[in-house]
Amino acid sequence: MQVRVQSAAFDLGTESASFVASAAGAGAVVTFTGLVRDNGGRLAAMEIEHYPGMTEKAIAAIAEQAMARWSLADALVIHRHGRLAVGEPIMMVATAAPHRADAFAAAEFLMDYLKSRAPFWKKEIGADGVDWVAAKDEDEAALKRW
Repeated sequence: MQVRVQSAAFDLGTESASFVASAAGAGAVVTFTGLVRDNGGRLAAMEIEHYPGMTEKAIAAIAEQAMARWSLADALVIHRHGRLAVGEPIMMVATAAPHRADAFAAAEFLMDYLKSRAPFWKKEIGADGVDWVAAKDEDEAALKRW
């Protein structure tokens, strides 16, 4: 299991290939990458803040829960911080399991956690100024299913 919180960009292909190569005994690998999206064409960038140490610890704890709950062979979570432009990758989750159902479920669990509970603070920078991103009801609802 690996958790990385970093400002540097990552290459999805390289990360995926490395993860698959290290997932010995897995019959399924699921990957998901979240991108900075521009709803409405007004976003210039997103800025993501976090508390070093605390953020990694919180994500590692939830990743350990996923490893145990779905008997994963491996898991990877990468989440970026700093200023990110529209279209840039924000995060990546990869899970490996003996069977696809566990790999998919664990990946969704991790993504729902990252979206609603991981200790990151996001602000959108656009033509109209700066706005902090508020929690969304649908993100909270998605987390409740777990």
